[in-house]
Amino acid sequence: MRAGLPEPIPKGAPVSPQDQALSFTLNGRPVTAAIDRHRLFLDLLRDELGLRGPKYGCGRAQCGACTVLVDGQPARACVLRAARLEGREVVTLEGLAGDDGLHPVQQAFVARQAAQCGYCLNGMVMSAVALLRANPAPSREEIRQGMRDNLCRCGTHKEIIEAVERAAEILAAGEGTAHV
Repeated sequence: MRAGLPEPIPKGAPVSPQDQALSFTLNGRPVTAAIDRHRLFLDLLRDELGLRGPKYGCGRAQCGACTVLVDGQPARACVLRAARLEGREVVTLEGLAGDDGLHPVQQAFVARQAAQCGYCLNGMVMSAVALLRANPAPSREEIRQGMRDNLCRCGTHKEIIEAVERAAEILAAGEGTAHV
């Protein structure tokens, strides 16, 4: 196993009848795995690939704790079949930071102390990254709308909104590097 990723499937290797080969890019690295066609992507990420950013929250795509970016768009890994990711580009929380430090959204969440228990943080950060890519200077109402599918049961929504505003400032000023 290489750095939390499964060994690639050799070309021409037999795959069981219920399994299929899946190849996609994860956090900038190619990944190939044998999966059951019904396997949920969150299970693949956590159980096989050892990634802990995406969390199991509700299992119904309602809380956002499992959010990942698929081709730049937020997706709920708890209901997404892994087989649908063939050839796609996936970024998880682990793929945001670069060699030069945290992603600006991560920097802003730390600076604004936008987490209490932190369980929702993965989804909040990933959704904020997608929001700021689509709208680099959102209003407070646009932030609320962009983050509406993510739940924080601890009640730090005010700090989360402030963190997204701060991230927009960091990105606009070029103070941080947007790795993704």
